[in-house]
Amino acid sequence: MIGKALRKMAKDWFLVGMISAVVLATLFPWIGKTGGAIHADKLADWGICAVFLLHGLGLSTEKMWAGMSRWKLHLTVQLMTFAMFPLLWLALDAAFGKLLPPALLLGFFYLCALPSTISSSVAMTGIAKGNVPGAIFNATLSSLLGVFLTPLLISFVTGASGEGIPLGQAIFKIATLLLLPFLIGQGLRPLLGTWFDKHKKTINPFDKCVILLLVFSSFCDSVVSGLWTDYGVGTLGFAFAGAALILAIVLTSTTFIAARLGFCTEDRITAVMCGSKKTLASGVPMAKMLFGAHPALGLIVLPIMFYHQLQLFACSILAERYARRLAVPAGK
Repeated sequence: MIGKALRKMAKDWFLVGMISAVVLATLFPWIGKTGGAIHADKLADWGICAVFLLHGLGLSTEKMWAGMSRWKLHLTVQLMTFAMFPLLWLALDAAFGKLLPPALLLGFFYLCALPSTISSSVAMTGIAKGNVPGAIFNATLSSLLGVFLTPLLISFVTGASGEGIPLGQAIFKIATLLLLPFLIGQGLRPLLGTWFDKHKKTINPFDKCVILLLVFSSFCDSVVSGLWTDYGVGTLGFAFAGAALILAIVLTSTTFIAARLGFCTEDRITAVMCGSKKTLASGVPMAKMLFGAHPALGLIVLPIMFYHQLQLFACSILAERYARRLAVPAGK
């Protein structure tokens, strides 16, 4: 099972693309840095707007609202996403904080403050035969709440040090570049929804291409500011190990909590798949907005880059295990 998941990851062009983006940024940082040859920072802003417009266009409003009734499930998932993760960071900070570079430590908190992801949460819930309407509603609600809660949580850490932009400005910028295009896409769905669904496979890779551009741009700025000379390659090991530790703790905790709350199998699956996820699609654009002037932006986004791949790997295995179980009718 693990070998199958590893082979699947090896064929993932997006993973290869992220590694290539980091390598290219290390070799040619002047190309993608802010104000550089290709003006990647300006291209990224337009790309972000387009991505979230397409997300709004592709999300079925009817399916999202169909999952509204399970309020206990929704409250649990949102508390896992925006409360359990930050509290976990506080514990890990007390245990390991002095061993990590400050920018990487901030990156781990940023990972913990991010909303859940829509696409993989829903896909993994579907594979595991969980409550798919509930997953759609929870993942979408998490993304919308993240526009406000993620900057708020980050402000608790960066407010005193001045590492981030003011809270009100951050929320406004994120809402303008992420939430507004999303709502416009939802508004256009009655007109263009059928066309989008027909061409979805062709359009879907676009958001990953924009993320790769953002990763390249972020690392170009960080390399110019001394990312590798100041921290070294060993920092990658800390980022990977920290992301793996957080994922292991969160998957164990969400499974335990969902069981103790008495959720039926379908809702338990949804709680685990949605409550353990963090979004790379929103995470990298938000990082550019929240920490755009930070010289170590590439280091800040390292944890979410590793966590993204690890969550796909681990949850693929879990989803297949859940799928083999006898489904229990949802009734709680």
